[in-house]
Amino acid sequence: MTGVNDDVPGGRRLLRVEGVTKSFPGVRALDGVDLTLRAGEVHVLLGENGAGKSTLIKMLSGAHRPDAGRILAATGQATGQDGTREGLHDGVHDGLQEVHIRSAQDAERLGIATIYQEFNLVPGMTVAENIFLGRQPRTRLGLVDRRTMRARAAELLRRVRLDVSPDTPVSELGIARLQMVEIAKALSLDARVLIMDEPTAVLTSEEVETLFEIVSALRDAGVGIIFITHHLEEIGVLGDRVTVLRDGRSVQEVPAATDQDELIRLMVGRDIAEQYPRQRPDEPGAPLLRVRGLTRHGAAAGPVFEGIDFEVRAGEVVGLAGLVGAGRTEVARAIFGVDRYDAGTVEIDGKELARGDVRAAMRAGLGLVPEDRKGQGLVLDASLQDNLTLARLDRDTRGGLVDRGTQRREAAAVAERLQVRMSGLGQHARTLSGGNQQKIVIGKWLLTDARLLILDEPTRGIDVGAKVEIYQLINELTASGRAVLMISSDLPEVLGMSDRVLVMSQGRLAGELPVEAATQDAVMELALQAPEHPSTKHNDESAMEGSDVH
Repeated sequence: MTGVNDDVPGGRRLLRVEGVTKSFPGVRALDGVDLTLRAGEVHVLLGENGAGKSTLIKMLSGAHRPDAGRILAATGQATGQDGTREGLHDGVHDGLQEVHIRSAQDAERLGIATIYQEFNLVPGMTVAENIFLGRQPRTRLGLVDRRTMRARAAELLRRVRLDVSPDTPVSELGIARLQMVEIAKALSLDARVLIMDEPTAVLTSEEVETLFEIVSALRDAGVGIIFITHHLEEIGVLGDRVTVLRDGRSVQEVPAATDQDELIRLMVGRDIAEQYPRQRPDEPGAPLLRVRGLTRHGAAAGPVFEGIDFEVRAGEVVGLAGLVGAGRTEVARAIFGVDRYDAGTVEIDGKELARGDVRAAMRAGLGLVPEDRKGQGLVLDASLQDNLTLARLDRDTRGGLVDRGTQRREAAAVAERLQVRMSGLGQHARTLSGGNQQKIVIGKWLLTDARLLILDEPTRGIDVGAKVEIYQLINELTASGRAVLMISSDLPEVLGMSDRVLVMSQGRLAGELPVEAATQDAVMELALQAPEHPSTKHNDESAMEGSDVH
């Protein structure tokens, strides 16, 4: 690294990482990393997937311990409730004390709270119970004071502008709301150091604005914030300084106002000419997918989705845009047969698919890359070989026995094609970075020769270098006559990689935009409007047919 700049304006130093190293079997995750965090600053930690960001924050939160180097924290932060200096050495260095963070409790006593990209919530518990898990207020008799807990939780929910009851089970919440519960939980710790790992990845633009307001208020209150993001446009808006990691090393510290092209070059070690390298077809082919009148009834509030009509042609990428909760994922899951639908049809090559039959969808050439890659796309504790070949297990089975040799050859070929960074095919999926995990999920469907891939948030939590690799793969798929239905909350991605954009609003298709007319403003205008009810439209047309107006 060029050296940590300790002369930047800001508050006193809260945390310092010096020469930290960490190795796992076959992998050196961190190699002499330096980082300094000051009170009242947002310090962005930037790097490709696999650069070492997750390992570093897990070290600061007590999940990993460094093999070498040291972590120092501001004097007085590590005092426990009984006044003891738990987790500290005796040495004091420039107002900082060297600390050993052996557990999440040690991190909490040091005033460090972490909001992970993968949520750390208990589905069977309420929002209030999750916020205060392990720290519930008690009555004089030692019982959990539920009234106080609910009241405190309600106040925290107001701070993050989340309109849900503290008594709501978190299993009933969507991903965006789960993120806000995690933020409320971190705020409940009254932390001096807040680590946020991709907090905007699942939020709408309005929710991102709310989050930025919360972060700005915390910064003004003197909290030091380590902010990890792959959205480069967020860095200049929110950040003060940036530390760039590459291949486990801290390569440079730069101001947050640094040009995006320079940040990309520092991250990946090379220039990337084009972030969205879509190679559009001269003329798309015949329809591969036709969806007609797809409807799923919901509760009294209205249908989950209704009257969905569209088609996807060979050689094209169709983007499916809309706000969180518009029904995009629900439609995708229904098409693939994971979830039920009550009316309408799904056709592949003109042949209607049976409802709720995933195997039939796979046989017809469909593949689904879900938005939750860890929960739904991977078997985390299985090998990469097993994950890559899972969807074609029937093809590799002869007389009840799996042909492991064929599996190994096929898995090795697709892993090489996708440039998966791994120690070997026997490595567990859990140990890969997010970008490499996503490559495994996509690779699984490449091995089935899927003709149409449904990609739900295909680049969420993935660095710019890995994104471009996935975009190039999309180009390869469509150039070979396949097609892609892409769902994304990242509007620049939708506009940059789609040939047509469908926009959903409140469970219905609000409109379709050709690429020439698809702008962020045009998409948002459709996403925010109340689309016409299909049955109302039908009745209006019937009334017109029966009138004397011509």
